[in-house]
Amino acid sequence: MEEAPLLETNTLVTAKAFEKDWATAPEKSANEALPNLLIIEDNADVRQYLTYCLEGHYQLSYAVDGGAGIAKALEEVPDIIISDVMMPKKNGYEVCDTLRKDIRTSHIPIIMLTAKSDADSRISGLQVGADAYLAKPFNEKELFVRLEKLLEIRKTLQERYRSMDGNESVEAPENRLEDTFILEIQKIIYNHLSDETFGIAELCQAIHMSRTQLHNKLKSLTGQSTSRYIRSLRMHKAKELLANQAELNITDIAFETGFSNLKYFSKIFAEEIGSSPSHYRKKHLSEQ
Repeated sequence: MEEAPLLETNTLVTAKAFEKDWATAPEKSANEALPNLLIIEDNADVRQYLTYCLEGHYQLSYAVDGGAGIAKALEEVPDIIISDVMMPKKNGYEVCDTLRKDIRTSHIPIIMLTAKSDADSRISGLQVGADAYLAKPFNEKELFVRLEKLLEIRKTLQERYRSMDGNESVEAPENRLEDTFILEIQKIIYNHLSDETFGIAELCQAIHMSRTQLHNKLKSLTGQSTSRYIRSLRMHKAKELLANQAELNITDIAFETGFSNLKYFSKIFAEEIGSSPSHYRKKHLSEQ
């Protein structure tokens, strides 16, 4: 990957890569599989530099001040955020503090950019929940390493949240909001488990989030879409009933987990678990 030049603070960028009109810069990459990255930055040159570095590797969206950045983050729930510190309306510290305290955005990794490299500025950023701090000027390689490492850390949490059951307690303080969120989602789904009509719309209403907000937050925490996560919880409960409730037949268990069609239940169970419900039951009963 060709390294971009260092961006000097308050220096106009004249490189050919930055000559494009900002108004025509693409908001999104064509590759929808790429992580969503929100850039909150009031300086047009810095925005263009970040676009030069990151487009093609991330789906990019933009906000030109802290207030607009908060609104966009709450609406879109991106995978990661880069925010300047000194901005109109809301500064970077206020942006970070607001998003950290909101359950819709509390999980999002945030990198803060600043021309100040002193310890007090860095400490201020860390105190409001910033995950990383980059002092200007910075280069492309350093930026990429920071982004990749933060996304890797989030991926390590996905396995825990996918396997978390409703009986677990809230863990460390840094994960408190996310643990509480997952446990609340599970409680709502399990309370409606036998209701075949309970789906994404009903879960969004119960948790007070839009479809986009819920999908992006669940996808970030578990690696699964909302529909897939609901399905996985239904199958988790079906496994538990098959293994421990011998008095219930498979049709009963299908109804208990929200399936009125036994054939469809068996198909989904086999896809999720890797064996048919009857084979799974036989295996576990023989082990007892």
